[in-house]
Amino acid sequence: MMTKTLMLDGRPVAIEGERNVLELARKAGIEIPTFCYHSELSVYGACRLCLVDIEGRGIVASCSTPPEAGMVVRTNTAEIREMRRITIELLLANHHQGCTTCSKSAACKLLDLARRLGVDKVRFKSAQRADPIDDRNPSLIRDPNKCVLCGDCVRVCSEVQGIGAIDFAHRGAKSCVLPAFGHDLGSVECVFCGQCARVCPTGALVPKPEIEAVWKDLANPKRKVVAQIAPAVRVAVGEAFGLGSGGDETGRIVAALRTMGFAAVFDTSFSADLTVVEEATEFLHRLEKGERLPQFTSCCPAWVRFAEQYYPDLLPNLSSCRSPQQMFGALAREMLPGQLGVDAADLVIVSIMPCTAKKAEKERPEFARDGQPDVDHVLTTQELIRMIETAGIEFKQLQPASLDLPLGFKTGAGVIFGNSGGVSEAVVRYAYEKVTGKTLAQVEFEDLRGEDGLREAVISLGDRSLRLKVVHGLKNARTLAEKVQAVQSDADIIEVMACPGGCIGGAGQPVTFDPSTRRQRTEGLYNVDRRLDLHKSQENPFIRAAYESVLGEVGGHKAHEMLHTGYHSRRRIHDQDVTLNAATAAEKVPVTVCVGTSFFLRGSQELLRDLLGYVNDAKLADRVDIRATFCHERCDRGPTVSIAGRILERCTAEQARATVLAAVEGRLPAEAGGCCGSGCKGCGAHGKGH
Repeated sequence: MMTKTLMLDGRPVAIEGERNVLELARKAGIEIPTFCYHSELSVYGACRLCLVDIEGRGIVASCSTPPEAGMVVRTNTAEIREMRRITIELLLANHHQGCTTCSKSAACKLLDLARRLGVDKVRFKSAQRADPIDDRNPSLIRDPNKCVLCGDCVRVCSEVQGIGAIDFAHRGAKSCVLPAFGHDLGSVECVFCGQCARVCPTGALVPKPEIEAVWKDLANPKRKVVAQIAPAVRVAVGEAFGLGSGGDETGRIVAALRTMGFAAVFDTSFSADLTVVEEATEFLHRLEKGERLPQFTSCCPAWVRFAEQYYPDLLPNLSSCRSPQQMFGALAREMLPGQLGVDAADLVIVSIMPCTAKKAEKERPEFARDGQPDVDHVLTTQELIRMIETAGIEFKQLQPASLDLPLGFKTGAGVIFGNSGGVSEAVVRYAYEKVTGKTLAQVEFEDLRGEDGLREAVISLGDRSLRLKVVHGLKNARTLAEKVQAVQSDADIIEVMACPGGCIGGAGQPVTFDPSTRRQRTEGLYNVDRRLDLHKSQENPFIRAAYESVLGEVGGHKAHEMLHTGYHSRRRIHDQDVTLNAATAAEKVPVTVCVGTSFFLRGSQELLRDLLGYVNDAKLADRVDIRATFCHERCDRGPTVSIAGRILERCTAEQARATVLAAVEGRLPAEAGGCCGSGCKGCGAHGKGH
C-alpha cells in the first residue's frame, strides 16, 4: 500500500493519521504559530494565526484543515507573515502592556509570538480598558485586561473538566470571558483545579501567589519555617533551569530551600505512605462488610470539591482520609514543635505543590485547630522557581542535600502518588500483603498505568479479585460517578485525579505546551520508585514509629482524629437569589426555595409553583417574600425550603403551605438542633451515616 503524501514548503511529508495540517507540520519540524490549538481540546480556529496557503484553496486555518494526498501547502509566504503580524498587533493594541511585571511573561505565548514574528511596533490605536482584576478565588487570579479571547480556558473547563465555570459573554467588540452571572471566579462552580490557568497563553489566568507571605515568615527570627515537597514537584522544577523534564531534583530543591532559610525540609511522599496505610485499611474494612463501595480516593482536593458540588449522594463513598498535604500538616503540628524547639504558634508549615487546588484546601475550616491552620502557605512549583531566582541561587550549581527525618523518609509507593494510577498502585501493594499474608515480589502494575482518561484493572488478592478504575479529568469522573449512582459500576476502588496525567499535570507546574513533557514527568516518578530500596508504604520504618509514638493503632481513634475528615454538600453559586413576588409589608416572612440542578430533579420547580399559587390565593403576597436560590447545601435531601430561618428537607407542598401560614401567624416555634437536627455542626457527619 502506497503512503499518502503532501508537499509542505517544497518537500514531501507522509500523512500518518494526523488530524490536521497543523499536526502534520509539527511532525515535519515546522512550528506554525497558534494560540487556541491544544491537542487535548476540540479544534476551535479562533485565533487565525495558524494560517497556511494551500494551492487551489487559498489561505486557510491549518488547525481545522485535514491533510489530503497531493496537497501543496506553504506555511511561510510574505502574505501569511503580514497577516500574522497584523493579528498580533491587534491583540497587543487590546492587551495590557505591563509585560515586565506579568508573572507569566517568561512563558507568555503572545510575547513569544510577537518576538518570533518580528513585531517591533503596534500600528493601531490602543483600545485597552481597565477592567477590575478578579482575585477573590483562593487559588487563581483572573485579569480580563490580558485576555486574548482564544477560548482555551473555556474549552478546558468544559471539555476536560465538565464544569463550565467560565464562558464567553456578550457579542462583537464587547465579547469577553466571564464566570457565570458576571460573578467573581471564587463565587461560581470553580473547583480550583487551575487547568484554565495551565492552558491560558497569557497572564489572564494565573495561580494566586503566596510568595511574599513566605518571605515575611522566613525573615521573622521567632519563627521556624519548614517545607514539605510534593512528589510531582521534583520531576518538573528542573525544566526552569535547563535540566530537562523528568529528572529527580529533590536534592537541589532541599539545598535551595535551606539556602533561603527554611529550618527543615520534608517530603509529602512520607504522608502519602501514611495515606496508603489509612486508606487501604479503610477500604479493607469496607470490603469485609460489603458496604459503601466503591471507595473513591480523596487525595485530590479539586475532585473532592467537585463531588461536594455535584454528587453529594456519593460523599459516603469517598475515603474519609485527608490528602497527604493535610495529613502532613496535622502530624507536623503534633511532632515538630518539640523536635525543633519552637512554640507551636511559631511553627510555619509551607507546602510546595504542583496544584492550585491545594491553596483552597488549606483554607477549609476542618483543617484548622484552635484557629491555627494545619498548613500555613502553599507554593506552586512555579512559585518555588521564582523564589529560587529571587534569591539569586544558581540552581544547577547546587550540591544536593538530604531531606530531614523522620518526615522526609518515603517509599516508592508514596512517590508515585504524583501520577494518575499511582494511588491505586500504592494501595494494591499494601492490600495484597495484608489480605494474602504473602510478600509481593512484583510491585509494578502496568494495567494501572497509561495516559487514557479512564482505565480499568482486575488484580488478584489471593482468592479474591479486586476491581479498580483509574480516572483523570473531571469530565471522565462525572461519567463514572453517574454510573455508580445508577448502580452500573462493578468497581471496588475508583481513583480520581482532576488534572490530566495526575499531579504531574497540575496547574502549578512550569508552563509547557508540549505533551511529551507530561510523559517525561510521569516516567521520572516511576524511575524514582525503581531507584528506591523500599516500594511499599508498610515498609517505611518511620511510618511505624509515628503510629507507636503519636497515632496509636492504624485506623484507631487518634489516627482518625488527626488523619481523617468529613465532607458536605457545598453551595455552587453564591448570592444569586431571584425575587419571585413583590412583598411590600414591613414585616415579611422570608422564604427561599432551592432550584439548583439536584433539587430541580427532585421536584423543586413544582413545589415553587405551588407555593407561589398558595401565597397569592391566600392573599399573603404582602406578608411573604419568596425567592429562588441556588443552594441550601443539602443536595442529597431535596427539595429544601427555608421559611423564616427553618429549613425543611424533602419538603412537600403541604408542609411548605402549613409552615408559611404558621410563620405569618406567629405560630412557628424556634428550631432546635444543629445543621441537620443532630448538632453535627458541619462536621460532615451526614456523610458518615448521620
